[in-house]
Amino acid sequence: PQRAAEICGLDAETITRLAREFAMTKPAVIRINYGMQRHAGGGMAVRTVSCLPAVTGAWRDAAGGILLSTSGTFPINRHALERPDLLPAKRPRTINMSALGDALTNTNDPPVRALYVYNSNPAAVAPNQAKVLEGLRREDLFTVVHEQFMTDTCDYADIVLPATTQLEHFDLHKAYGHLYLVINERALEPLHEAKSNSETFRLLAARMNFTEECFKDSDEEIARQAISLEHPSLRGITLENLRERGWMRLNLPEEFAPFAEGNFPTPSGKCELFSEKLESQGLPPVPDFIPPRESRRSAPELAAKYPLALVSPAAHAFLNSSFANLPKHLRQEARPFVEINPTDAVARGIGDGDLVRLFNDRGACELAAVVTTRARPGVVVSPSVWWNKLSPGGVNVNQLTSQNLTDMGGGATFYDALVEIEPTDAKQNGSFRSP
Repeated sequence: PQRAAEICGLDAETITRLAREFAMTKPAVIRINYGMQRHAGGGMAVRTVSCLPAVTGAWRDAAGGILLSTSGTFPINRHALERPDLLPAKRPRTINMSALGDALTNTNDPPVRALYVYNSNPAAVAPNQAKVLEGLRREDLFTVVHEQFMTDTCDYADIVLPATTQLEHFDLHKAYGHLYLVINERALEPLHEAKSNSETFRLLAARMNFTEECFKDSDEEIARQAISLEHPSLRGITLENLRERGWMRLNLPEEFAPFAEGNFPTPSGKCELFSEKLESQGLPPVPDFIPPRESRRSAPELAAKYPLALVSPAAHAFLNSSFANLPKHLRQEARPFVEINPTDAVARGIGDGDLVRLFNDRGACELAAVVTTRARPGVVVSPSVWWNKLSPGGVNVNQLTSQNLTDMGGGATFYDALVEIEPTDAKQNGSFRSP
C-alpha cells in the first residue's frame, strides 16, 4: 500500500480499506472506462486492474468481475464483413491514426499521396495537432472528406462528400454497455446528395471496376451476413425478427458470469497473473506500474521545464468532436477552458476567468482558466474535443498531446503530456461561467 500511496497520492490506509471492501463485497465489479488507458502504461494499467477479480474470486459471480465493454460478446461474422480473402498477397500497409502527423509529414516509402476521411475529424482529434495540420496543408496531398458538417478537417479537403445521418440510413448496432442487437431503420430519405458510407463504397467499387459480388451487397444483406454465424447466443435472431421487434437480446443467461469457470481469451484460458506472452514482448510478465512517458518520475528534465501534467477528458456535452458545433451543446460547455489548482494558479499570477496560454515543445493553445480544487496540484484539466475554428487562436488542446503510443495495442496517449501555463495579455470578453 505504501508504494501505491507514493505513486498515486492517496494515503496507504485508504488504499488498504478499499482493497478489503472490494475483496469482501459480493458481488463486486470494477467498471473500467475509456481514459485510464491513455498513457504510456495504459495497457499494463488495464491488465493490472483486470487481475484483481481473479485474486478475490469476483469473476465467479454474476455481476462481478470487471467491465470495459460488452462489444466482444457479440458473435459478429467479421470474415464476411471484412473479406480478408480478397486482399492481395502483399498486404497493404496500415497506418496508426495516432501517428497521423508523422505519416503525413515524414513517411516517404512511399509518401502518403491521398487521404479519404470518414467517421472522423483528425484535424481536431488526432494528437500532435501541429504536425497533422502541417500534413493536411500539403499541396501534393489529395484529400477527400465524407461528412455531415464542415468540420476542421473539411477545411483542408479537395473534395467534400455529403454524408447521411443516422436518421437517413439503415444500420445494425451492437452495444458496448448491454447485450442487445438493435436495428436502425431509416426514418427519412437522405437529403439532397447525401450518401451513407456503404453506399459511397458501393459506388466507388463500381467506378473502379471491382467485379466481386460482395461489392453489390445492400446494407440489409450486409447486416444479414453479420449475424450469420451458427453461434448459440444468436439462436433465433434473424434480420427479419430484428426488423419486426427493433431489438433482441443475445441468448445469454440472465445471470451471466462468462469467466466463472475460466475461459479467458488467453493462451492458457486462465486469468494469467504471469504472462509468458508479455514477457516475450519485453513487457513485465506480472502486473506492474508503468509510469507516463512524460512525468516527474520518468522524465525529470522535461518536468523541470513543463511541470504540469495535462489531462484532456471528454467534455460533457460533446462526443469526441461530434456535437461540438451545435449551439445547444456549445452553450452547455460555454467555452474552451482549463482547470488549475489554486496553488498552481497563484504561483503563476493566474486568476479565475483569465485567458491563459498552455504550451510545450509541440505547440500551444489559449484557454479560459478555471481556478478550482477539483484539479490536483501539478495537474491541469481541459475537457475536449473543441473544434479548432471555434477555439481561441484556431487550435485546440491536441496541440499539446503527443504521438507516443501505449505499451500494448498501439493506443493513443492523450493523457500523457507535460505542459506549462502562463497568463496572456488578452482579456476575456464578458464573464466566464465556471463549470
